[in-house]
This record gives sequence, structure tokens and C-alpha cells, in this order.
Amino acid sequence: MTVPGLRERKKQKTKAAIQRAALRLFKRQGYEETTVEQIAAAADISESTFFNYFPSKEDVVIYDEYDPQIFAALATGKHDEPLAKSIEKLIGALGGLFEADHDAIYERAKLSLEVPELRAHAWEELEKARDLFRSIIAARTGHPASALAVRVISTAFVGAAFEASLEWVRSGGKGNMIDLLKKAIDAIGFYGMLDRLGSKASSR
Repeated sequence: MTVPGLRERKKQKTKAAIQRAALRLFKRQGYEETTVEQIAAAADISESTFFNYFPSKEDVVIYDEYDPQIFAALATGKHDEPLAKSIEKLIGALGGLFEADHDAIYERAKLSLEVPELRAHAWEELEKARDLFRSIIAARTGHPASALAVRVISTAFVGAAFEASLEWVRSGGKGNMIDLLKKAIDAIGFYGMLDRLGSKASSR
């Protein structure tokens, strides 16, 4: 994965610390009952500092420190390597990250599905992820992002990831989220779709 600079790493570390403080409070006393003031106190920062990092209480749940790294790795990966292979390798590498951060990822996913305003916000983030993934597929394959096949593949992948997350939350966070993701994308024949799409460069 792409390694961010020192300044960005410090920012990510602070955001992660605030998020973890918030998640502990949400788990102990409930999302609705927790205030930004309480989160700031638990994270040992001022309320103004909280808002320097997060626009709202909802954003502290939705924030995902891994997504930017994942998409950056795909966008800057070896362009002579099939995109399907790059994605397969990246998903395999994610196993360790998810295992190390299991509790925080589970609490975020659970809240995003159970709290109405968070569910709407999470859906907006899924749409952003779909659009970003679409642009990566286009850049890596040479097909236009507006092409029907590119739109279908990006939507199918994000949908499979959402269903895997939903299944994981319903199980109480038991099992391996990455294994569920692999099963979900296998169920839709994701790698086959990418192989059939191919790249314009290789088809010349």
C-alpha cells in the first residue's frame, strides 16, 4: 500500500484516536446519548479540535482510515499486472489489518447499519467508493468510466462488499470479514467479469 507522508500519518493517528474514544463511548452509553463534548473530553482534546478533524458526530463513525490507502494502492499499482490480480493480492493483504482492528471495524459497521442517520450517511460513502472504484477500473483497463460494463462491475463489487459486511454484523462479528468478502465477490463472479472486460491495451 502507498505510505502517506509524516504530516498525513500524524493526522490519521489523531483521527483514529478520536474515533476510538468515540466508539468506546457509543458502546458504553449509546450513540444518541453521546455528545461531541464527551467525545472530546475522552480523547483529551477541545471541541474545536474535534471539529478540525470531523465535521460532525456522524463522520467520526463513518471515517475509514483504510479506504484511502486501499484505493491509492489500486490506482498506483503495477499497470502491467491484471487488475483482477492486483485486487486479489490486496484483499489478501487486508486480512491482517482487519484482524488487528477487529473491534473498531465491527462497532463502526454495526452503528452504520443500526442508526438511521448513519445508515443514510454510510450509503453516500458507498456511492463515493463505487465511483472511485469505477475510475480506477477505467484508468487501469483503458475503458471509459461511463462504459456500461465498468459501471456494472464497480457497482457489483461495492454491493458484494456491503452484503459481506451486513452478514458479518448479523453474525455478531464472528468469523473473518475478509473470508466473507471473498465469498461474496466469488458469488457474483467478480474476477470473471474483470477478465472478460480486459484492457484496451491488451486487445490491440
